[in-house]
Amino acid sequence: MELPPVLTRRFTPKGLYALDAFVAILVAVLCSTAALAAPMHGPQEPTWVSMLVAVVFGLTVALRRRWPYPMALAVTITSAVSLATQIVPDFAGIGPGFALALVFYTFGTRARDWKGLGTSIACGALVSAGMIGPIVASGGSPSGDSPGRAFAALFGFIAIAPAQTFGFALGERRAQAAERNRQMLQRAAVEERLRVARELHDVIAHTMTLIVVKAAIGNHVAEASPAEARDALQVIEATGRTAMLEVRRVLDMLREDTPYAPTRGLRDLPALVELASVGGVQVRLDVDRPEEAEAAGMPESVELAVYRIVQEAITNVVKHASPARCHVSVVVGADQVSIEVDDDGKRPTRTGSVGHGLIGMRERVALHGGTFSAGPRTEGGFSVRALLPAAGGAT
Repeated sequence: MELPPVLTRRFTPKGLYALDAFVAILVAVLCSTAALAAPMHGPQEPTWVSMLVAVVFGLTVALRRRWPYPMALAVTITSAVSLATQIVPDFAGIGPGFALALVFYTFGTRARDWKGLGTSIACGALVSAGMIGPIVASGGSPSGDSPGRAFAALFGFIAIAPAQTFGFALGERRAQAAERNRQMLQRAAVEERLRVARELHDVIAHTMTLIVVKAAIGNHVAEASPAEARDALQVIEATGRTAMLEVRRVLDMLREDTPYAPTRGLRDLPALVELASVGGVQVRLDVDRPEEAEAAGMPESVELAVYRIVQEAITNVVKHASPARCHVSVVVGADQVSIEVDDDGKRPTRTGSVGHGLIGMRERVALHGGTFSAGPRTEGGFSVRALLPAAGGAT
């Protein structure tokens, strides 16, 4: 059964203040019934004293959210004194009981340790002592309007314990929810940093590798073939502009007011291969995407992952195996996307940790719940294999 929105929505600060004011007035009215009913049972104090006590009870309720600890102490002392002196007769104990329950509910949401529990027990005992004091003073026989001795002895605990327990449970639930939210925000921040780091690495590593290769070629042939050196400079300029656009695209993702440009995907693979060819690598691209698979569509995250994996694999060929031949095969099926990048280049033996490129590719595949492998081929060269769910499933 779904609750009405009025019962599930969160109160604004002004709404809470208005609610506390209303409840405080209600408590003051309940407590002031003692002043109105006292003349029928023999007044023991001026009416204005009972009204003042009622106002004090109301203030403790109204201010309990701002100062829970002082208000818990104030309502305890006021209840014990007013009940012990019969300013609030026993038959009007519902007023102090209501005030105690409200104040210690709020107290329970804030004081969720052994010190808070000990404070509540001491306050309950003090209020009970104030309730049973007049009965003991009268010889142990309660009057007709007074509660029984057992109830009087437990009055403070009856008023405080349930409210304290409920407040404690609610406070723990709020604390756990806040901790979960904090962990979710922290995890989201870490994932966002990793995502931006992967994007920047793929963009910068790819373009800078091509720039370094063409700069080396241009420097080598600058005197013998100025035209070829000029062509190298043109490639460097075009590659640098592309890198600037890519970096700006990644940084724009961090701004909420920036419209998202179309992400890189399968349609951009031919341009990627053409740009990579300037680095001395002959790249052959085969993209098999049946019409039914193209009609079904593919999530942008999967297309971007395919593009970045191919980009990083080609960059590694240019960086470590040039000159070489490379074959890129992308097969889009109904359920999965297969990526194969093979080269026949000779790579130098490397020691130490694995580069960030392979780590980034493996992370991209893992985020979509796919499989990834990379390593030397038996016939020479290097091979990269990745399998991604076409629907973009994630682990």
